[in-house]
Amino acid sequence: MSGVSATQESPVVTGELDKPQVASPKTARPQGYERGSFRSWVAVFAGLFGAFMAILDIQITNASMKEIQGSLGATLEEGSWIATAYLVAEMIAIPLSGWLSQGLSVRRYLLWTTAAFILASFLCSLSWNLEAMIAFRALQGFFGGALIPLAFRLILELLPEEKRATGMALFGVTATFAPSIGPTLGGWLTEQFSWHYLFYINIPPGLLVMAMLAYGLRPQAIDWDKLKNADYSGIVTMALGMGCLEVVLEEGNRKDWFGSELIQNLAIVAVINIVLFVFIQLRKSSPLVNLRLLGQRDFALSTLAYFLLGMALFSAIYMIPLYLSQIHDYSPLEIGEVIMWMGFPQLLVLPLVPRLLQRFDGRYLAAFGFSMFALSYYMNSHMTLDFAGEQMILAQVVRALGQPFILVPIGIIATMHISAQQTPSASTVLNVIRNLGGAFGIALVATLIDNQSRTHLADMKQTVTAVSGQAFQYLQQTTQLFVQGGSDPVTAQAQAKAMLAKTMTQQAYIQAYNDVFLIISVLLMLAVVAVLMIRKPKSDAA
Repeated sequence: MSGVSATQESPVVTGELDKPQVASPKTARPQGYERGSFRSWVAVFAGLFGAFMAILDIQITNASMKEIQGSLGATLEEGSWIATAYLVAEMIAIPLSGWLSQGLSVRRYLLWTTAAFILASFLCSLSWNLEAMIAFRALQGFFGGALIPLAFRLILELLPEEKRATGMALFGVTATFAPSIGPTLGGWLTEQFSWHYLFYINIPPGLLVMAMLAYGLRPQAIDWDKLKNADYSGIVTMALGMGCLEVVLEEGNRKDWFGSELIQNLAIVAVINIVLFVFIQLRKSSPLVNLRLLGQRDFALSTLAYFLLGMALFSAIYMIPLYLSQIHDYSPLEIGEVIMWMGFPQLLVLPLVPRLLQRFDGRYLAAFGFSMFALSYYMNSHMTLDFAGEQMILAQVVRALGQPFILVPIGIIATMHISAQQTPSASTVLNVIRNLGGAFGIALVATLIDNQSRTHLADMKQTVTAVSGQAFQYLQQTTQLFVQGGSDPVTAQAQAKAMLAKTMTQQAYIQAYNDVFLIISVLLMLAVVAVLMIRKPKSDAA
């Protein structure tokens, strides 16, 4: 996997210090110090901490949305833009990270974007109305979005091949542990202090990340030619296409999809610009993102697996809190205590995965991880009204144990045939695909739950007449209970009918959740097939 010739121009040939190089003015200096050195590890950990903060901030506001909306005087629908703004800006930032980090240098770009992320977080805490919060969250998402792919890239560039599995294991913590503890941490901070601390919490670790980056990465000059000769047509079409697509996926279900003129217009803009972006990237010799990588069979299969992984990760984090609050009226902190079981158990498994990779084919480990993930979803597809937080913990643990077996091998398998020149584009594509999978998963889940619950409720109403004797008996017994509680007969009968309707609605939603959990389980089995179709790693890359 290696090797960039003396005549090739590569601003990202980092870590080739352990191999002889041909002196050439066109061979870029390494971004870091010697591969696997102490300083390189410091830089890698700094990147991982930064990515952890950025991913944590996606979910940390969810449990405290009521308090934020109340403070800013926003409705529930308006408040949804607080999360959407972050995700849209993050989606735009990720594809730009490769170009900007090459032009400014990884060190300078990471230092600047981390400082801006800290400032944006502080501004979020000062928000005086909804518009200010949305603007500052967009800034936070844009600068935080760069931290995620660059953490992945630092692992590939600064660690020797025998240590990449360890680096990928650590990256797995940022990708899965951060969102699983986000609602818990957010709910606790809001209850103990106030929602402002959801943003203050980024300042101390952010400053530490900057200090570590300054120490761990080698200073480099700005490549003005790279910045001036930017693919501006690609930047514009990418920003419009990906930004509008993210809004469509995030807001579509809330606005009745294509029944909304806004969603219709944004979908048209997204399709046109994404098609133009792909066309432009495939024609340019120096594209913003090298989409030709998707023409490589193994990389394409890896991106499919990444898409399904993002879909499964974010769908679980979306569905479980929604189920517990809607069906069982759980508080944010109680929901967090259930969700955290998706995070903590994986910390016990992650250190073992790099060692297992030395003995077993990474494709089989990834297939095992996706199978565990699918099993956990299947375990949640048989819920009843008595199925609450305690009953969900086992499936959460199975899900947590499967995640490390996916994230560590799949990152190595996806990039083992990628040269050093292609690292920025590979990192960008994989992270964009995972985020798109998450956005698509949430949109799919939200729509299916609404549609399936209506279908099941309609079926129940049709069958009530078939069991009218049982329904009549239920209403009589419930009416009598309300009368004994002090209600007059007319009011008691109305209360009994309302309770029957509520019970039927609850049952309809439970069946809808069961359907969606089963559908995601089946889709995850496609990921099992995809990773098994990837070619066997070469002996030197394994």
